[in-house]
Amino acid sequence: MPTLLIVMIVAAAGFAFWSAGRAAAERAEALGREACRSAGVQWLDQTVHAIGLRPVRLENGWLGWERTFRFDYSRDGEDRHAGRLVLRGDRLLSLTGPLATVDRLK
Repeated sequence: MPTLLIVMIVAAAGFAFWSAGRAAAERAEALGREACRSAGVQWLDQTVHAIGLRPVRLENGWLGWERTFRFDYSRDGEDRHAGRLVLRGDRLLSLTGPLATVDRLK
């Protein structure tokens, strides 16, 4: 009986971790798409890829996860550039990637 309880707790914790990871990936995808749209570049492959995960202390004092995601974009349809997003919890910490060109700023 205690073994079943332990298995159920571990399974619930695993599901919660997986679910939070999917939610973070969906948030990162939305932020990456918006950054590409704002910069006037093409979002490639329609997805983000998780490349990093580390435990951090969140602003509210609780332990949480900092997740790093990679995405690809193209300026003219023939080149390929990598962008990077870092989420701490569900908050965007940094974005490295497409920037608005000087012509678009005028």
